[in-house]
Amino acid sequence: MQILVDADACPVKDEIFRVAERHGVPVVVVSNSYMRLPADPLIERVVVSDGFDAADDHIAERAGTKSVVITADIPLADRCLKAGATVIAPNGKPFTPDMIGGALATRAIMQDLRAGSVGGNIGGPPPFSKADRSRFLSVLHDTLEKMARD
Repeated sequence: MQILVDADACPVKDEIFRVAERHGVPVVVVSNSYMRLPADPLIERVVVSDGFDAADDHIAERAGTKSVVITADIPLADRCLKAGATVIAPNGKPFTPDMIGGALATRAIMQDLRAGSVGGNIGGPPPFSKADRSRFLSVLHDTLEKMARD
């Protein structure tokens, strides 16, 4: 088992490290730039080029049935689901094969709306909350427990 983290804008890295340590699961932190991480043999830092989708490509190429991918990036989630990985958003909501098509369609619509092609600026996603952080901790813990049993 492993946890792959799309780390550049991930607000729950500390939570990932705590849960991973508790379960003894390695974490691969993938980013486009250097970031400070705890000195822990379970945590691996991977810094990729700043090329378009370089971090996404690295994660998607390594995702598989024994991987948990943490990302808010819907196209990356789709790629990882197709590889058999379990995918969780930082707010604790899991991506599933049943909902990813709708999420991709909604993303495209919202992207057009934000670009102003249909009207005024509608803003982005809601702010990250304590409830999101709590839900994420619970979902990640439960996911690792289930994977360990299977």
